Amino acid sequence: MKISFFKNFLLFLSFLIPILAFAQSKSDRELILIDKDWRFSFGHLFDTEKDFGHATGYFSYLTKTGFGDGSAAKDFDDRAWRKLDLPHDWVVEQPFSENGSFSHGFKTAGKGFPEKSIGWYRKKISIPESDNGKIISLKFDGVFRNSKVFFNGYYLGTEESGYNGFEYDVTAYVNYGGENTIVVRADASMEEGWFYEGAGIYRHVYLQKTNPIHVITNGTYVTSEIKNNEAEISAEVSVENKGNYKGSIEIIQMIFDASGKQIASVSENVNTPEFYKSNVYASKLNVKNPLLWDIENPNLYRLETQIRKDGKLIDIYETSFGIRTVKFDPEKGFFLNGKSLKLKGTNNHQDHAGIGTALPDEIQYYRIQKLKEMGANAYRCSHHPPTPELLEACDKLGMLVIDETRLMGINDYHLNDLERMMKRDRNHPSIICWSVGNEEWNIEGNIVGERITNVMQDFAKRIDPTRPVTVGISSGFRSGISSVVEIMGYNYLGNGDIEAHRNEFKQQPGMGTEEGSTFTTRGVYFTDDAKHYKSAYDQKPRPTFYSIEEGWKFYTERPYLAGMFIWTGFDYRGEPTPYGWPSVTSYFGMMDVCGFPKDNVFYLKSWWGNKPVLHIMPHWNWSGMEGKEIDVWVQSNCDEVELFLNKKSFGKKKMKINSHLEWKVKYTPGTLEAVGYINGKKVLTEIQKTTEKAEAIRLSLDKENPSKGNVSVITVEVIDKNGLHVPRANDEIMFSIKGGKILGVGNGDPTSLEKDQFIDDVSLAAITNFKEQKGSTANLPQELQNYPENDWKTAFKDRDYKNQAPSYIYKGEFNLNTISKSNIVSFFYKKIGVETVVFINGNKVNPSPEDSQKYILDPAILKEGKNTIHIVATPLQKVKDWDVMNTDPGIIQVVTPAEPWKRKLFNGYAQIIIQKEDNAKEFILSASAKGLRNANLVLKK
Repeated sequence: MKISFFKNFLLFLSFLIPILAFAQSKSDRELILIDKDWRFSFGHLFDTEKDFGHATGYFSYLTKTGFGDGSAAKDFDDRAWRKLDLPHDWVVEQPFSENGSFSHGFKTAGKGFPEKSIGWYRKKISIPESDNGKIISLKFDGVFRNSKVFFNGYYLGTEESGYNGFEYDVTAYVNYGGENTIVVRADASMEEGWFYEGAGIYRHVYLQKTNPIHVITNGTYVTSEIKNNEAEISAEVSVENKGNYKGSIEIIQMIFDASGKQIASVSENVNTPEFYKSNVYASKLNVKNPLLWDIENPNLYRLETQIRKDGKLIDIYETSFGIRTVKFDPEKGFFLNGKSLKLKGTNNHQDHAGIGTALPDEIQYYRIQKLKEMGANAYRCSHHPPTPELLEACDKLGMLVIDETRLMGINDYHLNDLERMMKRDRNHPSIICWSVGNEEWNIEGNIVGERITNVMQDFAKRIDPTRPVTVGISSGFRSGISSVVEIMGYNYLGNGDIEAHRNEFKQQPGMGTEEGSTFTTRGVYFTDDAKHYKSAYDQKPRPTFYSIEEGWKFYTERPYLAGMFIWTGFDYRGEPTPYGWPSVTSYFGMMDVCGFPKDNVFYLKSWWGNKPVLHIMPHWNWSGMEGKEIDVWVQSNCDEVELFLNKKSFGKKKMKINSHLEWKVKYTPGTLEAVGYINGKKVLTEIQKTTEKAEAIRLSLDKENPSKGNVSVITVEVIDKNGLHVPRANDEIMFSIKGGKILGVGNGDPTSLEKDQFIDDVSLAAITNFKEQKGSTANLPQELQNYPENDWKTAFKDRDYKNQAPSYIYKGEFNLNTISKSNIVSFFYKKIGVETVVFINGNKVNPSPEDSQKYILDPAILKEGKNTIHIVATPLQKVKDWDVMNTDPGIIQVVTPAEPWKRKLFNGYAQIIIQKEDNAKEFILSASAKGLRNANLVLKK
């Protein structure tokens, strides 16, 4: 029985958070999600002044411990920075430009845009005094890319790759019982891939607390061996000791089923690892009558590892796992739990319309469910380690996975990345294969490729001997990597002779790691190269490449091939082959970037799924083409299909397996109808009707979307007076929301240069040419005086702090490129005096009630271009001679409110992703457009 998506999503929720809370209540371990309330600002790739003066101090963070300077400093004033929640992708927020990167979707970010290639993040957290004695660490699931992390001004380390998870121990740097500052600098100036990668902290961040004796991160490894009707579970656990305890500890391993019932346990007293060392301890447990994990019934178990010291529970570590067997056979293909299964897979990158790479967890489930509905049973992570939540979705929904590392090589950089990925992911039952490379053309066919592959394969086997290793190969199939790789990964039929390779390497299993690579645009049925639109009919993309149908027929007809992975399941940003600007997304997907299906989805659904399917293409709105022949295709797995136009039959046609049917029909408005027959019995009817003009907007919660989550995916369309979807509508729709927020909008148009997100623009203007002169009295003026021009000198230069004037008058400048009544302009003052009065363009301004060092400026007193600021203040006094006094008066923040949210429909559809407010009982999404009836959608908590 197929488990419903809603049930699976509830399982997801039950595993993700309550387990952690349960563990927290019983042991010293806490894992706290700290995604909310970060501050963000752009720095600069090479201009240190624009990068907040970072790494310009006499002592840098590399020369002396704790000298994080500029925005890395603990007490840096970040009040003027933008406030946001994680996950966050700053690239998706940027406009498009022809000067942007082709491979990354022409966004104005990256090395060509130094002012948008560095992102700074800051967050303050409190850690209670009661945590003193625990091990405190920060855990990042991924930051793109080349991230430097600081804690209270202490440099923790650099992680170059944007796809690795990483962790830093901050125990020694914590201000217990007080405030602590986390700072991350991400440098996305260099690309790791040739596809859209986003930028910033686009995955989750956690604060972890453990006992000094604890299970290390990713420190368990669970395998199973099935004998008769019993599974023997091998559970390895790596325990670390960051304390001085030298006695024994008890390790308890318990297995729970999906209902929470304990079904097995074992305990052992062992010697504690030595100081700052770890030991691996292995246990055996038996599960009788195991419920196997498979794609239809993804049964999961939970291993609970407990550590007790002197009888006291000090750590609990939870591991989700499944019991199943996988096998690749060189003659018979792939087997799951001893049963032959053809891999029906897709390749996918990690971005989605409107939100880029910053996917909420619910969207991971949404996308996997979309692929499952298409009939897919396998997913290749192209071409990097995925976010952990994607693998959790695959575990819980029943999707097989090829997990892939980013780079091939034999040095620490490459092998360490591979090891981290495998140790993080090897307990996921969904993973059936490790991929250590993809299309490495420089080494694929030579001895260097052989050597690297041999090392990486053997290295992978040391970490996980239960799964095979593959490489996706595209430049010939009979030498180099392809001669030694364990599972041959064929990338495209046109790149080599698969049968010749198989005849030479008969003991080597194989599969199509990439196939198809077709170009289609959703809802377009006549190629228009001028507009960069490709017809949605399944065609050969290039002379040596094959259509989806041709590819699937080849792989399904050969039992020795395990299956194929289509390039791709979803369109993705960047790599807009075969076009360039202004195309900004790919054309390869079976679905567009929103997940709206192209017609190829129904071909795959017909032959990959197990339910009757009937689909007609194209739509039947072709005003102006009356009397012209239209190619009508029917995708179906019925035995026969009969086609009608306005009740006139065009006859029945028999369906060949793994094929489709075609008719040529002269266009006449009305009803195009297909009737499907199985064993001579009518089982399905499908119609395409000519619609009337658009009259109203329709909003609907996507039926696959988990209604219990905080994030919802909404389909936007327009309908005619009869309630029929209008397939050629391209109206611009305006949106507003109450009780929640909009995360992003999209429509699947590969040439759309519309904004993905409508957010307030926050820009910062520095105060420059800062000068001072001495005041004669400590009484501060309430009106700006005339001060002698000849008395101005550089502020704070050669200041004698033992002999200061009663007050100082400071003068500076700041530039505003534009100014309007809608702008919100604030001066964030950084204290340079005891008592202070501030004047802007000669006008006295008062501090805001909530912050005595923030001044909200009336646009009426501001000017476009140069503005003048005067600050009159009584001086700060040094307590100690070596005290460093602040000389920065502050910064000007200009907030330009965002435009209203909007998006054009593309061939009838758009998508909006919304998130409920935590305390809202319901939220209301409203949509309007010129000439159309408005729509409201109410969703309750």
